[in-house]
Amino acid sequence: MLKEVIVVEGKSDIAAVKRAIDADCIATGGFHLTKNVLRTVSGAYNRRGIIILTDPDSAGENIRNYLSKNFPNAKHAHISRDEGTFGDDIGVENASPEAIRNALAKVHTLTADFREEFTVAEMISLKISGCEDSSRLRDKISAILGVGYCNTKTFVRRLNAYGVTRAEFTEALACCTR
Repeated sequence: MLKEVIVVEGKSDIAAVKRAIDADCIATGGFHLTKNVLRTVSGAYNRRGIIILTDPDSAGENIRNYLSKNFPNAKHAHISRDEGTFGDDIGVENASPEAIRNALAKVHTLTADFREEFTVAEMISLKISGCEDSSRLRDKISAILGVGYCNTKTFVRRLNAYGVTRAEFTEALACCTR
């Protein structure tokens, strides 16, 4: 059993996680987190630690940001949009057990020390931003690094905050541009 408790958005997400790994989970019930849910998450955070695994969409990102502010030492796992999409539906519940295990294998924790290893200007020069195929390239690199689907500004913030090394970034970029 996984030590940390996995925080997801809904009951279908819990079912998907349980198909992938033996772990305890808490569902937020969407963005309108109740006091009871926050107490439950807080208890798990203080006793065992939590891993935030929200949907790769804007609502999931909002929930992740809110939880991150309240639980700064939480760990983060991300599935890619491709792995979480079935038809028009995007969510953890659509991810395969392998995709969920892969996301949990690439867990990140926000670093306490701010660093600016990567910049938006660099992403533009590397064509990871501002070009026709930039979003697709950024998505591929994000999947390799396990930093989740995001726009350029969030991508740079996560690279810096998650402590991604220059070597890891360069290797992921090379894999995607071959």
